[in-house]
Amino acid sequence: MPTILADWVLRLENKHYICNMEHLTINSVDAYNKMYGLSTYHPLVSVIDLKQSTVPMKSGIYEYGVYAVFLKKGTQCALKYGRQLYDYQEGSVVTFAPGQSVEVMSDAVEVGPDVVGLMFHPDIAFGTPLGGKLKDYGFFDYSQREALHLSETERSIFLDCLDKIMQETEHPVDKHSADLLSANIQLLLEYLHRFYDRQFITRHKVCSEVLASFERDLREYFQSGRCVDGLPSVAYFADLANLSPGYFGDLIKKESGSTAQDIITRHIVDMAKHKFATTSNDVGIIAYDLGFQYPQHFTRLFKRVTGQSPSQFRSTINN
Repeated sequence: MPTILADWVLRLENKHYICNMEHLTINSVDAYNKMYGLSTYHPLVSVIDLKQSTVPMKSGIYEYGVYAVFLKKGTQCALKYGRQLYDYQEGSVVTFAPGQSVEVMSDAVEVGPDVVGLMFHPDIAFGTPLGGKLKDYGFFDYSQREALHLSETERSIFLDCLDKIMQETEHPVDKHSADLLSANIQLLLEYLHRFYDRQFITRHKVCSEVLASFERDLREYFQSGRCVDGLPSVAYFADLANLSPGYFGDLIKKESGSTAQDIITRHIVDMAKHKFATTSNDVGIIAYDLGFQYPQHFTRLFKRVTGQSPSQFRSTINN
């Protein structure tokens, strides 16, 4: 049976097992390396090659205080999420960021899996261009079911970037070390950003179906009267699509050119315009019907989008 990627990396989204699992805190690259008997050449950055490990993969809750990027190099790769199994013929990349918890499960003892990656502490980015860019790499917030699946060419680029970082970690530390390491880390992350864009494009059919479902779910939310419970969030529709909010938002933006929040806002404004044109209801009533707790919040949103207050818009269409 082929190794299942999520047997050793599955972002924690089900807390049912927490009480019975060991908690493993990774606040430094050295802590992770010592866990698997790997060498540490730089205190803030490490290129990981788990094939060099002689220690079995540890099950438990990994609590990250560092950034991590892992590539499962095997071609017969299956990704498990919940009860669903996703099969891929290409290598899969998964990413983690400080503050995230990862559930690692293994039904069988596995030593030296064919996994490579990068681990770095946020301190390496301070005072460098990378520090200002880290927040732009939304894939660190993606779920494991939304892993990046690389082509052969992309894998070669990924491994070449790791090799450059490894060479720099093994070089004696000098005044250039931090800048060169952060620059090479940023180069790798920029490539991952590009590869994710490519994945959105090559999965256009799937992405377009997600967009169509989102627009349908948005209409149904208001038609069903659920707006009395409040305004719908991007996270609400992401959950309906069985996607993480970050991945869902990026998918919608790349497929439609608009953010998911902008699409929700435009729909609300369009519904408000229709109500203004077809009813004489007070602005406060319309705001409440659309899910706003406070009419002034609706008024501000309406004016921001249309350039007119609700009363100005109503007077315009009545003339």
